[in-house]
Amino acid sequence: MKLLNTTLTALGVATALAGCALLDPEARSDSGKLLVGLGAPVPVAGETVAVATTRADAADDPEIWVDPRDPSRVVIFGTDKQAGLYTYGLDGQVLGFIPDGRLNNVDLRDGFSTPQGARVLIAASDRGRGGVALYLMNPDSLAVTPWGVAPLDLAEPYGLCVGRRGEAFIVVTNGTDGQVRQTRVFARPDGSIGAEEERRFAVGSQTEGCVIDDRSGVLYLGEEAKGVWRYALDPATGSARTLLAAAPSGMLKPDVEGMTLLRDGAETFLIVSSQGDSAFAVWRVDGPDAVYKGRWSGVAAKGVDAITGTDGVAAAGGQVGPFPRGLVVAQDDVDAEGETASAARLRQNFKLVDWRDVRTALGF
Repeated sequence: MKLLNTTLTALGVATALAGCALLDPEARSDSGKLLVGLGAPVPVAGETVAVATTRADAADDPEIWVDPRDPSRVVIFGTDKQAGLYTYGLDGQVLGFIPDGRLNNVDLRDGFSTPQGARVLIAASDRGRGGVALYLMNPDSLAVTPWGVAPLDLAEPYGLCVGRRGEAFIVVTNGTDGQVRQTRVFARPDGSIGAEEERRFAVGSQTEGCVIDDRSGVLYLGEEAKGVWRYALDPATGSARTLLAAAPSGMLKPDVEGMTLLRDGAETFLIVSSQGDSAFAVWRVDGPDAVYKGRWSGVAAKGVDAITGTDGVAAAGGQVGPFPRGLVVAQDDVDAEGETASAARLRQNFKLVDWRDVRTALGF
């Protein structure tokens, strides 16, 4: 499957990135670089090619697009937060690269209306240009086109998630200071970006990971040193929230990082990255109360190294290529088998995990 987009290959940008990445304040990882995570062991099923930026905290957040018409057509998006946006196939090979600078988190939704027809809306928090970088993917050709940047008055756009409320497409972006902006994004008749702020509030301290449950109208947001908060997506609710899980706790060890939802039949699961001990906490969230299901960690298997120090995580339920019940994709802080905890970090990538193996490990 070939992705036709505005790209430079990973090899083509590697040389240019190597010299500048070390100057970025984000070049220092938050992870303790554990060799083995502390959750129930789950074998890693595959991995992507490493991002081109080396010796820096570079790979950050993935997202998965599955063609609702043909689940064998899958594109994995991944940010290099020193350089731009990657696209990968399920074999882990690079399909394309858009050199758009300091992109942190990425998310998407299908069925976005434009004058040219329905597109996949892809959004990424843009720390360099101070807003949300927006892209459109043609679901037929898989061509990914940069659309532009919607500016935000955040000190540093950091975390991001996309959702739908009816026909409205919502982008929630947060900053390193805990400020949050909720924006409705739409295409104007001339094809340009339309963006209207719906709500703003403060979490309290640094936040990043978030995910929107379109069905229930819920926004889950991670305060890195405090835990996971639940907000209503309805802007009329303001800053009202409830705490789903505290950190530090037996479920989460700060930093609370990436979060994603996976629908498995009638069940919906929230997966949250517990970066401090290289684990992932799981809750079932389709009922009136969240039900904690346990913690897991990705361990080395079939020549692929373990998942450690995860930042972003993404999931898709149902048939995803060869994964019949779903796929989890997680950032890996150290993409090197056997690298010690004190070793200099050379490269980072994204790891693939079969959702069936997670269910087996946690016994549900």
